[in-house]
Order: sequence, then structure tokens, then C-alpha cells
Amino acid sequence: MQMIRGDISRNTLLALINKAYTLPHLTETHAQLIRNGYQHDLATVTKLTQKLFDVGATRHALALFFSVPKPDIFLFNVLIKGFSPHASSISLYTHLRKNTTLFPDNYTYSFAIAASPDHNLGMCLHAHAVLDGFASNLFVASALVDVYCKFSLVGYARKVFDKMPERDTVLWNTMITGLVRNCCYDDTFQVFRDMVARGVRLDSTTVATVLPAVAEMQEVKVGMGVQCLALKLGFHFDEYVLTGLISLFSKCGDVDTARLLFGMISKPDLVSYNAMISGFSCNGETESSVKLFRELLVSVRRVSSSTMVGLIPVSSPFGHLHLACCIQGFCLKSGTILHPSVSTALTTVYSRLNEIDLARQLFDESSEKTVAAWNAMISGYTQNGLTEMAISLFQEMMATEFLPNPVTITSILSACAQLGALSFGKWVHQLIRSKDLETNIYVSTALIDMYAKCGNISDAWQLFDSMSEKNIVTWNTMIFGYGLHGYGHEALQLFDEMLRLEFHPSSVTFLSVLYACSHAGLVREGDEIFHAMVNKYRIVPLAEHYACMVDILGRAGQLEKALEFIRRMPVEPGPAVWGTLLGACMIHKDTNIARVASEKLFELDPGSAGYYVLLSNIYSVERNFPKAASVREVVKKRKLSKTPGCTLIEINGSPHVFVSGDRSHSQTEAIYAKLEKLTGKMREMGYQSETVTALHDVEEEEKELMFNVHSEKLAIAFGLITTEPGTEIRIIKNLRVCLDCHTATKFISKITERVIVVRDANRFHHFKDGICSCGDYW
Repeated sequence: MQMIRGDISRNTLLALINKAYTLPHLTETHAQLIRNGYQHDLATVTKLTQKLFDVGATRHALALFFSVPKPDIFLFNVLIKGFSPHASSISLYTHLRKNTTLFPDNYTYSFAIAASPDHNLGMCLHAHAVLDGFASNLFVASALVDVYCKFSLVGYARKVFDKMPERDTVLWNTMITGLVRNCCYDDTFQVFRDMVARGVRLDSTTVATVLPAVAEMQEVKVGMGVQCLALKLGFHFDEYVLTGLISLFSKCGDVDTARLLFGMISKPDLVSYNAMISGFSCNGETESSVKLFRELLVSVRRVSSSTMVGLIPVSSPFGHLHLACCIQGFCLKSGTILHPSVSTALTTVYSRLNEIDLARQLFDESSEKTVAAWNAMISGYTQNGLTEMAISLFQEMMATEFLPNPVTITSILSACAQLGALSFGKWVHQLIRSKDLETNIYVSTALIDMYAKCGNISDAWQLFDSMSEKNIVTWNTMIFGYGLHGYGHEALQLFDEMLRLEFHPSSVTFLSVLYACSHAGLVREGDEIFHAMVNKYRIVPLAEHYACMVDILGRAGQLEKALEFIRRMPVEPGPAVWGTLLGACMIHKDTNIARVASEKLFELDPGSAGYYVLLSNIYSVERNFPKAASVREVVKKRKLSKTPGCTLIEINGSPHVFVSGDRSHSQTEAIYAKLEKLTGKMREMGYQSETVTALHDVEEEEKELMFNVHSEKLAIAFGLITTEPGTEIRIIKNLRVCLDCHTATKFISKITERVIVVRDANRFHHFKDGICSCGDYW
């Protein structure tokens, strides 16, 4: 029997609440509710509370809640859900547990878990739910999977998901969404395939959610399979699915199909426009992107931060500095610059355009710095060779509340690899272990690269060998590392193993293998691999592949064959190819072919002083000093400058940089005294300075002095006086190590009984007992 109080019934009041869409209307209805005696009627109060949350009147909702003397669990759930994700939700949950006799139900837990501000509280609520018997509840499980993924605890989310005896579509979708959010794209598609195989009902959300993962993997055939499935299930023309397909085909380089799909949407919304604008931008169709952006302003008349991120030409920035500046101006006017993703995208594009000061200014002015913002700036410094600034900024980040993620780690490891900062790289490795990031394939691959480029090839191999999962980049990195250290045969064995395990070699794979062959004198093997790349794997060679082949032939003294190879190239050889040939002419003292190569280089790259210096040195070797002088005179007249040589050595984590003839170091006297003492012992053993490539108009004694103070010798001498006897010395030279320093280092390694590792611009040299690992072949 319907109970009537006053003039208005409960149903009438509920109808009034349903029709109210503004706070004034709801407050009037609340007054009617009190006037008619329903202020403590739980059904009516609960409905009014929900509506107050709908219009954002949270303060009014809380006041209404506390006016009820005995709220039930349903009203508590409405409050906990309404305040999510703020701390008030957790306070209400605590109040429910401590101050009432009510018991939380599955909705209570799912809403409270969703509101967890950190993973520790989420775990605590998980434990409460298990104790109260909700471990297998679908609502609770979905909330747990979502919250664990939100805090990047994918392993915990997966355990919750896997232990569920029954899983509905919502739970599967939540797991897929969480994996996408954490960039676990392979796992995302595996879960999706498992869902299809088990016959679980798919909805449009399932398809729209899995498409971003397929897009990031750039698996266009897989994406087409998902598209066919969407057609079969009747979801293909759902706007969210079409938008996902637009992103998929755009990221796979098929912008025409993306454009066709965009045309299928009768009234594109902002999200659809954003996907197509981004699609044009990431495929280098900047004009189309800007044109569609203008159309968006006319039709939808509003933009979002995602619009601006898609419009910023991050993928093809070169030549678009003015556009980037214009976009920044628009973002300032529209207020979207305040969104972290926009300022991060602009930071990235300025970094790629080598406008590092503009990038840093944006970063510093950002009101809200995210991990992505820190990553963009650290990566920007690394990509522009400002490795010390990258490391400094990383250390600054570590002093904040932000924790590095896999992207941060890979960027900073790249900086360590460039700088040769092994001790700092090892510290980062310890950080990786403490954060349990070593299982991340990208992080492990970056670690392998760091150890290899910092001279520790054995640690690089141990890491590689211990990895349970490897991708093509991992194999390429290890093969390149072996090549860098002159281990050509090991690189070839690894390449064969990779093929046996059915990994498909990429263009980079072949470049790494050819590089290894060139530094180990493996002419026949290099020739076979090059032809297999072209004929068997149908990979079109790049300039770098051709340069490697010229290097292989040139280093082996087959200069005529190298020249013939260049002349038979199907594309016009560039400076890299001719420069490699000129370098080989220096090794084998061939002035005839050197003249051919240098003429081409002066025509193709007249501004590079290095080629002139190399040709001058070749003439000096032949003792054709007038020719050498004339070449150097050209350098002076054109005001060309050669990159000055410098050498870095790291002692107790501190870098020390030396240049030729350096006398600025605090221990200069001790360094030169050590060097003089070593030179005396070297001469007793038969050492003679290689002075032939020095300037011809300098007396022989002065020539010897010029070479004796090369930066690598100073760094080695400093290492000898500052480290314990028997310890390994590691130095990094920014240019190719000269013949005299190479010879001298062999003698020093024998005299001091030290292992000396030298990384130059070409490769690593491991000196021990008077012998170099390169076999004098570098």
C-alpha cells in the first residue's frame, strides 16, 4: 500500500528528482521532500544524493547524507562512488567500518578500491575483500584489475584476473584496457585472442580497446583480422571502433584507408577528428593535418589537448619549426598549453629540431610536470649528445616524488652508453633491480647496449644470455656489441642462432653483422651476408650497408675491388661511402685511389675538414710534403675546422677530459712525469714514434713531442697514477685513435701489466701484454 505524507507521494518526489538537472531545481525538490516528511526516507534521499553528485554538488550531497540518522549500505555506496577518486571515498569507507554495524558489500569494495590513491591502500582493501568473502566477485575483481594496472602493477592485476573462476565481458575488457595502459601490447592481444577462443561475448568496447595495442605493434594484418571480426559481430560502424581503426591504419602507414574510414563517420566527433589529425601528422602529411584542424575549428568549434598533441609534427618535425611555434602560440591562447601532454609534445618536437633551449624553457615553465615530461627532456638531451645534462636532469628527477619508468631508464642508459659512464650505468642497473624492471625487454636491451658501449662485453653477454624473452632489437644490440669489440666470429654465430630460432632479420640486423665482419677482416662472410640480404631477404641496402661493404674490402687491402663495388652501386654513392674508401687508402697508403675518393668528397661535402686532413696525411705518409701542404692550405683558406680530439677517463665515478697538450689538470706535473718515464722504458723496448703524418715543416724532435702529448696518452698516464696497480684502465676517444697512440698503448700495457680498454669513434681496443684485440686491424 502506497504511503502518503502531506500532499505529495514518494513516487511523485522521485519523478521530480529524475527531471531535475540543476542545483536550484534539486534544492527546491529537497525542500518539498522535507515539507512532505520524506527527509529520512532512504529510497528518496538516496535518489536525491545520486542526482546531487550528477550536477557536481558534492558538498550538498555530503550534508544530506549526514542528515540521515540511519543510512543503509546502499546510501553509503552512493557516497563512496560519488566522491571517487578523492580521499573522501576512503574516509567514508573507514567510517562505515568503524562507526556502524553495517557490512560492506561487493559494490562497497569495488567503489572504494577504484578510489584508492595508491597501490598500498588498494592492496589493503583487496585483503579486506578477501576476508569478507568477495575474492571471486566480478565487480570487485574488475576494480582490483583496474587499480593494479593504474599503478603499473600488471603482475598483480594478472594474478587477480587468472584466479577468477568465472570472467564476464567487463572483466576481460578491464584486463585488456589495463594492459594497453601499461604498453603491454603483445600481452593485450594474447588476452584478446584467449577471450575469442573461449567464446566470451565481445562488445564494441572490447574491439575498440584492443585496436590501440594492434596499432602500437603496427600489425596491420592482425588489425584487418580484428576489423573483419567487428564486421561479423556488427560493431564495425560503431564510432569508437571506426576511430580505433583510423588510428590503426594511420600508425601502420596506410593513411588512405584511414581517410576512407573517417569518411564513413556521418558526424565525426572531436575524438574522431583527433585520430585523423594525428594520422595525417604521423605520416608526414602536415598540410592535410593543418587543413583538417581548421575544419574542426569550424564544425566542432572546440579543441582538446589530444587535438593539439596530434597536430604537433613530432613524427616529421624537420622544416616545421615555424609551425611548431605557431601551434605553441595557439595553445597559449586556448589554454591547452597547461595540459602536460601538450607541453611534453612541444618539448619533444623542439628537441628533435635541435632547439634544446626552447625545449628546456617549456619544460621549466610547465606548471605540472609528469614522468612523460621528464622523459621527453632527458631523451632530448640524450638525442642531441648532451649526455652530461641528461644525467644531471635524471639525478634531479630522482630527488622528486616522480619514479622513473622503463622509458626513463632506456633514455638514461643511452646517455650512459654515449658518455661511456660505466659506474653510473651500473648504479642505474641497481636501480632497475630494486624497481623490478629487469624483466622489461626494452630495459634489458638498453642495459646490454650500455654495457657493450661502455666496454664490458662480458656483462652484456651475461644479460643477453639470461633473458627469457628477446626481440629482434635485442639480437641486433648484442650482434652490434660483438662487432664493436672486434668479435666477428661470435657475431656471426649469434646471427646464425637468431636465424635458427626463426627471427626475421631486419635492415639493422644486417648492418650490425656487416659492421662486425668489417672489424674482424671477414671478407668472404661479409660478401655472402650482403648478397643474402639483397637476394634472399629482399632488403634494399641503405648507404650504411654499402659503406660497410666498402669498409670490409678496403680494410682487407682490396681497394680496387672496393672502388669497383662503388662504381657498380645502383644508387649514387654519398660521402659515407667515399669517406670509408678514403680511410682505407690511409691504412694501405694508396694515393691513386685516395685522389679519386677525395675529389668526390670535396664535391659532395666541401665543408668537412676531416677529409682534407686525411688526404694530407696520406700524402705525408708517401713523404709528398708539398702536396700535403697544399691540401692543408685549402683548409686554411676555406676556414674549415676539424673536430678537436679529446679523451675521457672516469675515476671513482668522476669524469676527467683531456685534450692534446693539456696542461689544465690539477695533476699535470705528475701526469707528464709519468708519461716521460713510460716513454723512456718504451724506447728501451724498441718503441719509435709514428711521426710521419705530422706537419712536414716541423723538426723531427718537435713532431715526437706533438704525438707524445695526445689526449689518450695523457688520460692513460692519469689513470696509471690514480688507480691501484693491476686494475683495468678505460678511456674514451671522440675520434679514431691514431697509429702512434695505438702502438704506444700496446707498449704501456706490457710495461705496466695493465689491461687498457680504449673506445674510439670506430670500435673498442682491448690492450693486454703488448697486444691489441683488434690485431692492428681498425
